[in-house]
Amino acid sequence: MTGAAASPDPARPTAGVLPGQEGLILQQGGEELRLVKVGDRFTIRLTTPQPLEHLTTQLGATRIQPVPGLQLLEVQVDPARLEATMQQARGLGSIAFASHIYAMEGSPLTFLYLTNELTVQFVSTMTTEAIRAIAQAEGLRAMKPVAGVPQTYVFEVTPQATVNPIKLANRLMRRPEVLVAEPNVAIRTEKLYRPVDPDYIRQWYLHNNGGKEIAPNSHISVEAAWDITRGDRSVVVAIADDGFDLNHPDFQGVGKLVSPRDLRRNDALPLPETASDNHGTACAGIAIAEENGRGVVGVAPGCSFMPIRTSGVLDDQAIETLVDWVVQNNAAVLSCSWGPSAVKFPLSLRRRAAITRAATQGRNGRGCVVVFAAGNANRPIDGTINEQGWPQDVLKGKTNWLNGFTVHPDVIAVAACTSLGKKAAYSNWGAAIAVCAPSNNAPPGTWFPQTGYVFTPPVVQGSLPGVGMFTSDRLGAAGYAPSDYTGDFGGTSSACPVVAGVAALVLSANPYLTAREVKQILQQTADKITDPDPDPQLGFRYGTYDANGHSQWFGYGRVNAARAVLAARHRLTPLQPVTRWVTLPNDRAIAIPDAIPQGVTSLIQVSETAPLRDLQITVDVEHTFMGDLEISLIPPQGAPILLQSRTAGRLTRLQTTYDLRTTPALRLLLNQPARGTWQLRLIDLVPQNTGSLRRWQLALGLG
Repeated sequence: MTGAAASPDPARPTAGVLPGQEGLILQQGGEELRLVKVGDRFTIRLTTPQPLEHLTTQLGATRIQPVPGLQLLEVQVDPARLEATMQQARGLGSIAFASHIYAMEGSPLTFLYLTNELTVQFVSTMTTEAIRAIAQAEGLRAMKPVAGVPQTYVFEVTPQATVNPIKLANRLMRRPEVLVAEPNVAIRTEKLYRPVDPDYIRQWYLHNNGGKEIAPNSHISVEAAWDITRGDRSVVVAIADDGFDLNHPDFQGVGKLVSPRDLRRNDALPLPETASDNHGTACAGIAIAEENGRGVVGVAPGCSFMPIRTSGVLDDQAIETLVDWVVQNNAAVLSCSWGPSAVKFPLSLRRRAAITRAATQGRNGRGCVVVFAAGNANRPIDGTINEQGWPQDVLKGKTNWLNGFTVHPDVIAVAACTSLGKKAAYSNWGAAIAVCAPSNNAPPGTWFPQTGYVFTPPVVQGSLPGVGMFTSDRLGAAGYAPSDYTGDFGGTSSACPVVAGVAALVLSANPYLTAREVKQILQQTADKITDPDPDPQLGFRYGTYDANGHSQWFGYGRVNAARAVLAARHRLTPLQPVTRWVTLPNDRAIAIPDAIPQGVTSLIQVSETAPLRDLQITVDVEHTFMGDLEISLIPPQGAPILLQSRTAGRLTRLQTTYDLRTTPALRLLLNQPARGTWQLRLIDLVPQNTGSLRRWQLALGLG
């Protein structure tokens, strides 16, 4: 290609998109999600503010309500009048546009709201003039580039566009100049907690000697960590949630509060508003409650607190705005005890790029540690379950579950264990779980915001032993309990800020660590708790560890604050100089099996006994759709290190070198003996497209 715009190839349709289905296939995260139109509601955007009562009467609507975080109104009507009412709305001068609301196929309670934004990544040879020509032809107006992703721009879909953003994305994907085209869709967040009746109000998860329904050593060993550090004010912990009672004594102290932000109201007062805005206060108390002689103490009481009230929806712009605030204001840790209210939710290109930006560019280039709760449905964060027995058959048959936030390689995904050192019945699980942390025990459930209540899968029979978490609550009668503290908090929402607090202690002990190094330290120092019993709901036995030391239920184990802080201190030793380099190639080409989870491995045997001081991995891969691939390095000792996630889009050739600068996790291999078998593992995660590893090599800097 010379840089000129190529013409669309009508004979090369977007994979999986049949003629006439372009408006019901959503491009997101390298996948094509099938949609259905919601039959009784649509969205509108007003040109000027109007009373909702007037609009409701004018359109004959059952109900009109704002969509939080977006300049949209959701209009509910009689299903028989849906299309006619939409046409009526489009004819009113006070309404800028009207759009269908969509749901994901097989998940009818997950609503997707269409915005007027589109993200497009072009091939590297495209010139600015050629990109501008395509945008003009399609009725797009350039808004901004996507930071950290080359040749990628956010466009506004103007009135000159002939189709909506979903259809337009599919049309753009037919062009050979386009690697990725994704509409920006919004989805409501799901709060990941499951309150239970309080029967124990002490902070057993910080330290305990056993007791009723409390196993000895079921805590995170934080007291020994506090002998080294109780947290430093220079380490800022951002909690993104539904609002915070900033008058609470646990959030007071000189220098405690840093850069508060309300992303819903766009001001600096992220306070609770509704009676249900209790979640953020409880999460913050677990992570950073100040040591002040009263109430509770957080895992990292000496650290600063950045409260961020989220918009309540998950679209590209909401995640970018959150990340921008965190990066610009130098947060060290970001704790997110929420997730998408969807069964299957891959991250869009912009969302993936935003999380990567936080984890690599935050904290002056060392990266902000991003922590997410795994979720409370007792389902895989990435996997398939044959569902049956759900109320109203809301889920039935072969169902794919995916939480794109928790499987992002730069995220610490946190599962929950109980006061008895067992799996919490609700805790989601999977290969991408990094660690677990203490929380309560309760039946699993999934909250769909459109219904206003939790849908529970088939009931777990028998008792659910385990003690709840005790933390800060809104002052007075507001909140979970009629006091300033609650013992009713739990779920992976509780486990997440525990890990965020431990990460803050680690960075207080060694502020030079990268975000990826913090993740590795938490994994390498975790306690290997086990649970040999079958899951009472699904019958799985995932409570032990594989050859790499990983458990689907517990990740690499329960966080241990004392060992993590000690490991962080030990890493303060400066790196040793390289005295010689050794380059070892493997030129044997091998095919990459299509859609096989085990993938394929290629080996390089190293006989050098000197310690490793530096490292570079060069790969040459061909594939008809590089975005299907994950590439990992498996060293002779230690856990696999992800080199390349599924972010290469429609590239067909990958020739690149990974080093300590581009892949900070490789630093964990330094000062270890180089001798042993090194493996490069390539996994093709999606069927149809195929490819091969042409060659790869190791360059070892030895001491």
